[in-house]
Amino acid sequence: MNIEYLERAKKLFVDPRELIVVASKRAKQLAHGAHPLMKCGSDNFLDVALLEIAEGKLTVGEGKGSDEE
Repeated sequence: MNIEYLERAKKLFVDPRELIVVASKRAKQLAHGAHPLMKCGSDNFLDVALLEIAEGKLTVGEGKGSDEE
């Protein structure tokens, strides 16, 4: 996990549990074939999710219900 992305993403969330939920849901979406919202230097889905959050590409309400398999 990229610590820089994590630290930047943590600044946008008051509740760390909320960040965990958003990042893990987005990483799962990416693992199931969703397209990244931006280029990332890592192939790690969690890194991509954290970078998207840190850059403001994701908000808390996005992706509800999209984690269904």
